[in-house]
Amino acid sequence: MPFTSLNQFLPLRRRIIRLRKRWVKFRMGVDFDCTVIISLSTRFVARSPGMISIGAETLLAFKTLIVSHDPRFDADRAVVIGRRCFLGGGSMVLPGVTIGDESVVAAGAVVAHDVPSRCVVAGNPARIVSRDIKVGPYGHFLRQGSNANS
Repeated sequence: MPFTSLNQFLPLRRRIIRLRKRWVKFRMGVDFDCTVIISLSTRFVARSPGMISIGAETLLAFKTLIVSHDPRFDADRAVVIGRRCFLGGGSMVLPGVTIGDESVVAAGAVVAHDVPSRCVVAGNPARIVSRDIKVGPYGHFLRQGSNANS
């Protein structure tokens, strides 16, 4: 049977991601909500279980790196990512960082300090570029105002 669309692989991809989440939860002790979506290339670095926590309806894009182990002190520092967040491709979250609910981390950003809720951060080191944003599940921006294009 010839393949007509890559969508034929979606059920397989979902099963693989579900298995990967179980493995990461078992091996690293990462605390996921069941609605979290992670890329197959997302990486977690933790020595102690429970040091990385990710809230509901959050999406971690490709090549995202979340680190809770701080080699300077040879200890783990908790990383908390809130609900309805989006972490862009190639972004990095360093030890001890808390990302507030409904925040967006731009692609390639290096988050070294806490991010308040409902903000967009970008850059290296990440800085706030927008505040009081409105996002839906998985960090999708909601349309605001009457000037939004259809």
